[in-house]
Amino acid sequence: MNVGFIGLGLMGRPMALHLEQAGHTLHLWARRPESLAPFAAVNAKTHASPAAVAAHAEVVITLVADAPDVDAVCLGENGLAAGAKPGLIVVDMSTINPNAARNIGEKLAALGIAFVDAPVSGGEIGAINATLTIMVGGTPAAFETVKPLLEKMGKSVTLIGESGAGQVAKACNQILTGVGTLAVAEALNFAAKSGVDPAKVREALLGGFAYSKILENHGQRMLDRNFKPGFKAWMHQKDLRIVMEEAHRLGLMLPSAAATAQVFNAMVGSGLGEQDSISALMLLEKMSTPEA
Repeated sequence: MNVGFIGLGLMGRPMALHLEQAGHTLHLWARRPESLAPFAAVNAKTHASPAAVAAHAEVVITLVADAPDVDAVCLGENGLAAGAKPGLIVVDMSTINPNAARNIGEKLAALGIAFVDAPVSGGEIGAINATLTIMVGGTPAAFETVKPLLEKMGKSVTLIGESGAGQVAKACNQILTGVGTLAVAEALNFAAKSGVDPAKVREALLGGFAYSKILENHGQRMLDRNFKPGFKAWMHQKDLRIVMEEAHRLGLMLPSAAATAQVFNAMVGSGLGEQDSISALMLLEKMSTPEA
């Protein structure tokens, strides 16, 4: 297929390369020319605008920062809608507010363009290894068309429901991963401050009901002091902001998510925004160390 891809950052770059390696022709646009450099030697064509990408593609995948960016790429000046051919499907793999996804989908549908929201979980490692979990909202027909593409980037691809449902599932994911990351950081910091080897504590906990993928993977990275970003703290802050916006709209009490959101706010405010989200441990260590 001719596949457009917009959003060639930490995760988008390896995801797009998986599609090219599967035999698809990529059509690319990027705000920063350096983002296109890794594609110079592969079957990819660069274009001057999102509209030009849409004019050459059957499916366009977007992976950008937030809802205003998705709206601009899709519906702004020289956006995808301006160059779309009949039958174009736009697959947004960003993490944005579910209502924003529904609104963008409605606007595109009015122009004859199908919209699928397909946010992902798995971070940079999942993108590199094509093991992402992909949560999809959209019509069954659009899903069946793009599913073979999604399966080249992820190991789990699930149609959740109509437009916006994928973003609801991603919000649920970010509640669990955010709270889980903070819980693991709290436990390991508690062990260390109690004078007990946190590595031994983690080893013991992995054998019981406290086991989780976060304790297994992120817990080991915390012990190794490996804070290299695979999913930056400011991104998790943004995702939990979306969760809390929806909680306010729906009148829901989400006490654990609310507390975790405040921790991520503090991480960004204290200069840890560009670090991995597991740097929550660094914040806890700083806050629990008495001043000299």
